[in-house]
Amino acid sequence: MAIAQLPALRPVRMGNLGAEMRIGANGERYVRNPGVLPPHPRSMTDHLRRWAKETPERILFADRAPDGGWRSVTYGEALERARSLAQVFVDCGLSVARPIAILSGNGVEHALIVLGAMMAGVPVAPVSPAYSLVSIDFAKLRHVFGLVTPGLLFAADGAPFTEAIRAVATPDMRLMVGRNAPDGLAVLDYAQAAATPATEAVEAADAAVTPDTIAKFLFTSGSTGMPKAVINTQRMLTTNQAMILNAYAFLADRPPVLVDWLPWNHTAGGNHNFGIALSNGGSLYIDDGAPTPNGIDNTVRNLTEIAPTLYFNVPKGYEMLTARMAGNATLRDSFFSQLEMMQYAGAGLSQHVWDTLERLAVEATGRKVMMVTGYGSTETAPFACTVTWPVSRPGEIGLPAPELEMKLLPSGEKLELRLKGPTITPGYWRQPEKTAESFDEDGFYKIGDALKFIDENDVSKGFLFDGRVSEDFKLSTGTWVNFASVRGALVRGFAPYVRDAVLTGLDRDFIGALLFVDVDACRVAAVDLAGASEREIAHHKQIRATFQARLDALAANSTGSSTLVARAIILDTPPSLDAHEITDKGSTNQRAVLAARPVMEQAIYADPPPDFVLVADRKQKKQ
Repeated sequence: MAIAQLPALRPVRMGNLGAEMRIGANGERYVRNPGVLPPHPRSMTDHLRRWAKETPERILFADRAPDGGWRSVTYGEALERARSLAQVFVDCGLSVARPIAILSGNGVEHALIVLGAMMAGVPVAPVSPAYSLVSIDFAKLRHVFGLVTPGLLFAADGAPFTEAIRAVATPDMRLMVGRNAPDGLAVLDYAQAAATPATEAVEAADAAVTPDTIAKFLFTSGSTGMPKAVINTQRMLTTNQAMILNAYAFLADRPPVLVDWLPWNHTAGGNHNFGIALSNGGSLYIDDGAPTPNGIDNTVRNLTEIAPTLYFNVPKGYEMLTARMAGNATLRDSFFSQLEMMQYAGAGLSQHVWDTLERLAVEATGRKVMMVTGYGSTETAPFACTVTWPVSRPGEIGLPAPELEMKLLPSGEKLELRLKGPTITPGYWRQPEKTAESFDEDGFYKIGDALKFIDENDVSKGFLFDGRVSEDFKLSTGTWVNFASVRGALVRGFAPYVRDAVLTGLDRDFIGALLFVDVDACRVAAVDLAGASEREIAHHKQIRATFQARLDALAANSTGSSTLVARAIILDTPPSLDAHEITDKGSTNQRAVLAARPVMEQAIYADPPPDFVLVADRKQKKQ
């Protein structure tokens, strides 16, 4: 009897990551990669100069022009314009104390501002557009500007940012826009700035840049929801790219092509992906889409026209993309035609999405495509760990990069991770108390996450992500609740109707949940829900019946009080950015939601519960 051959993996040259471990005096485990990184540049602009010399005509960045066509800039052009912008920044007297704040999202102008600023030795502070365009009170924007005190503010299009600009502009702050300058404000024209003749002052400023020069301030939110300015040095960025190349060796085999929407005010898009293109002589096509019902069509268009060699997205993005590929062979075939590797990050990838991606790759090319996840944070530049071998399930984060050391400390039922190495931030700008809180006595950064060994007897098999240490909690019975596991099962069990879930239960008798609905998924669940508001959806009879059935099914398959979500509430208002319930990345701040909605938590534990509280029925037959 013949045995069917499983589809092979498309060949791709990966690096070899190893690991060695020692046990400390108090039971802590120290894990490091024994490898050594090759020499790498002192500044990211050294990569620009190299490729501008070797491949001046190759596209570095491209975005969509107003007419819908691609607008591109080559390496040679990028170097020339970056030098011009650097001259303007030098002339403006900008410095680490008066850096450049960028309000608008990804674009060619944004990219060149970053490169010009690095050449002038001036940090950039890319700010989430949501702080200007979604926020009502501009509280986070004012906080950010108070931290970094910008000397120059840039917006590619001044029109949508006019109100925000007026809220934070000061007399000593210069304003640069690409188009639609706000009335009544003195403005530097971007096009004129990008054509300014560069002088020896630029070369002198660039020569003064060292690996310790601050390249960026990137903002991340803590439990309070107010952003912290994470210092990113040139050493962090260049070493991180050397780590990435060490793991993904195929990047040296041909210039990578990226089609990417991930925002540059976050480390994944602005450091990891931006840097991969720049440091490896590749091309970055800026995707003007997003994993939303309104944005996915643009992503489909872009991926149909440009075939990436490697691709990055969040799990929701892959989910929406696979749904579009199911009925669009042209998109499927274009996407997989040159693809060597896919990476997901930001959340766990559902197994069915993983399986669908493998199936579509085989349909398009006859082979599977390498799928990996990375691990890191804004404070780690971000690359810290990855897999370099084929895996068949989500959640494996692999092994640490060379020159990075992990410390794993027992914490309750988990192993708390801490990190040390050249890619770890020196701290938070102008917040010494936050910096001190974030490092232990041995200089390890306390990232707050937990890992577990895939095989405790063989560290070389890598690690699994095990959630946040601080999110786990005990019920009144003393039973530990693994937050990540329960929340993940809950979101998967309610898919696609729930966008996120907030767990309750600290010192209570049972686990409860507050559910944020996925409005677009719910609107197609019933004929009369087209165009319905979030409130109408939450109270709709059919939605409530569906949610009750999903809650009962999860309850029937629970193993005990540590996994049983006994009650839930369908929230009828979305998470608020101004109340810190949601970050600009779209992730939910659990503590802030509970703090902002105490009445909802009280309702879950009321006896008897109000009618709007769903109560799980465990009598349903297990699936």
